[in-house]
Amino acid sequence: MSDIHDVLIIGSGPAGLTAAIYCARASLSPLVLEGEPSSTSDQPGGQLMLTTEVENFPGFPEGVMGPDLMMRFREQAQRFGAETRFEKVSRVDLSIRPFQVWVGDPDAAEPTYRAHSLIVATGAQSLMLGLDRERELLGHGVSTCATCDGFFFRGHTVAVVGGGDSAVEEATFLTKFADKVVLIHRRDELRASKIMQDRAFANPKLEMLWNHEVVEVEGDTKLSGVKVRNTQSGEVTDLAVTGLFVAIGHRPNTDLFRGQLALDDEGYLVTGPGTATDVAGVFAAGDVQDHTYKQAITAAGSGCMAALDAEKWLEANVHV
Repeated sequence: MSDIHDVLIIGSGPAGLTAAIYCARASLSPLVLEGEPSSTSDQPGGQLMLTTEVENFPGFPEGVMGPDLMMRFREQAQRFGAETRFEKVSRVDLSIRPFQVWVGDPDAAEPTYRAHSLIVATGAQSLMLGLDRERELLGHGVSTCATCDGFFFRGHTVAVVGGGDSAVEEATFLTKFADKVVLIHRRDELRASKIMQDRAFANPKLEMLWNHEVVEVEGDTKLSGVKVRNTQSGEVTDLAVTGLFVAIGHRPNTDLFRGQLALDDEGYLVTGPGTATDVAGVFAAGDVQDHTYKQAITAAGSGCMAALDAEKWLEANVHV
């Protein structure tokens, strides 16, 4: 068993690594458990590792590749003394203090690490369609974020999959850039709120494709089109699009904390005031607690907040 860490950060996307930068500069010697490169649920570097060019992160007027941006985050945290390890947390025990954290065998008698405070930055996963080559073409025509990637599809014909508020909002946003947006929904009516539906139906650049589902993505190095199937007749047809935006929801990576931290109905960590969870000394930042924005810059901002909250809590409760 290791010594007791002041701050242990679980997750290494923009939230986790920003928290590490601030904690390290406060001389808290944070340990960051980044996850394992082979894992889909806690990808080191977060979802930006699956992103190509990022043009909306401040300070990079020419844009920056997602993996390059996260490398810079990591190097900056390490420069100030943060320790980062490619390890996946398998179990936590927040019922005793110091908090106990396991990597590897979750049934091991002794925890791998102990910490006075935790910052949870495990992020969320965009739900995907489960099609062959879908993830391979992420960042090459397939996207899960219209706000991030819509600009690249100026003048194109693109499709959005989904029927809820998020899908309609993404489709409406994309009409600012694309010449035509096709909203593909497997039913004959949307689940989105009426005001969102009214906006969509009134938009001349937005076309509804009812009772259809995407069954195949096509293209070698970038998306060239999709095949869609009529859910009533079974007929499969080609749809010529250069962009496919999957907007069927997100799943927060909170399984580790079920029964130990308060979750809302959708599984996100409940925070407040600030980034505090319902267990004193445990803080949450980024998409793991963010229903709304899901942007790299907002995740980074909440990582800063979590670090400041943790520092203040440690001063009042541990470093007395």
